[in-house]
Amino acid sequence: MLIGIFADSHDHLDHIRRAVEVFNQAHCELVVFAGDLISSFAVPPLRKLNCKVIACFGDNEGNKPGVSAGMRIIGSIGEPPFGFKTSDGCRILLTHMERSLKGIEGEFDVAIYAHTHKPRIDRDERGRVWINPGETSGWSYGNPTVVLFETTSKVATIVSLRQSAATDLVSDPSL
Repeated sequence: MLIGIFADSHDHLDHIRRAVEVFNQAHCELVVFAGDLISSFAVPPLRKLNCKVIACFGDNEGNKPGVSAGMRIIGSIGEPPFGFKTSDGCRILLTHMERSLKGIEGEFDVAIYAHTHKPRIDRDERGRVWINPGETSGWSYGNPTVVLFETTSKVATIVSLRQSAATDLVSDPSL
């Protein structure tokens, strides 16, 4: 199952639209958002996704009631951290801040977090994948990114929204 992952969009509508294009072109079956959408007007571009969205709130949401209402049309949003299982059985923990997962109990295959605005993909000593998709907005570091994650192979690919061709993808095949 291919999952699109993004976070920290901070109302940058053009980059949200570009992320939607990347996810649709890749034929993602699910999109996961790790917080800081910010305003309800950032939700309508997500309606063009060809799959549902599972999202969590970040620490800068300016209009939680509005974002919640808009998200009901395209998926779900909740307070982090929380876990869910994909249709193929991949167990995912979702949060905005990695520190909220310290000492968390239970089994999981993948932890998705954000907040730092820097993309990062790691594997821990138990073989679990930790994914930070970076910032979709590009406001902080000028490098808007998202991640494509294959749940079966556990391969994660960082995709720059400034690039347009599939050959411009950055991947860590060791994951």
